Amino acid sequence: MDFQFAGSNAGKAVTVTLDAGEVFTAEVGAMIAMDTSITVETTSRQAGKSGGGILKGLRRMFSGENFFLNHFTSHQNGSKLILGPKLVGEVDMHTLEGHSLIIQGSSWLGSGAGVEIDTTWAGFGNALLSGEGIFWVRCSGIGPVLFNAFGAMYSIQVDGEYVVDSGHIVAFEDTLQFEPTKAADSWASSIFGGEGLASRFKGHGRLICQTHNPRNLGTALGPKLKPRSN
Repeated sequence: MDFQFAGSNAGKAVTVTLDAGEVFTAEVGAMIAMDTSITVETTSRQAGKSGGGILKGLRRMFSGENFFLNHFTSHQNGSKLILGPKLVGEVDMHTLEGHSLIIQGSSWLGSGAGVEIDTTWAGFGNALLSGEGIFWVRCSGIGPVLFNAFGAMYSIQVDGEYVVDSGHIVAFEDTLQFEPTKAADSWASSIFGGEGLASRFKGHGRLICQTHNPRNLGTALGPKLKPRSN
């Protein structure tokens, strides 16, 4: 299995090259194009799993992903599958080696057959105070994971503590924990300075962030959009 990224940070796509028998699972609607030697199966279950699909599908919906998954199977060596994200931005890959990667809802793009896709609980306090969702996507096991951002991505190797605006979080390793915090030294500076609440990560591990915030874009565009006529 091989990955080649094309395009700029403003709009990347990825070509996944599969050998015969290899399976790659992707978000519904992510496929741009594929060779005719690839077949696709849409199901709520993990690739190669016989049960538990409905419950996990419902949990994925709570995290902002789709109920269904698309499993792409190659029937000859060198088959190519092209994937692209819904939001305009960068695509990157993380290789799991038995650990877990926590991804914000709607940023998971695809993963290998050896990766288990589930949903993890962020907690009411973290979700409500940080402004993010209650559920996140948890990818664990062995193999590649593709995820996308709104805008460009940058990676931080946290060694202790790191503070980031919650809307700029893409993914983080499960060796990190986060909690809501004020962005500035005081609550007054945080509120009047326009930063508000942020997330404080603690521990040792990789944190991936995005340069743009979808929530801020919606706030800016909302008042400018004309009401839809019936």
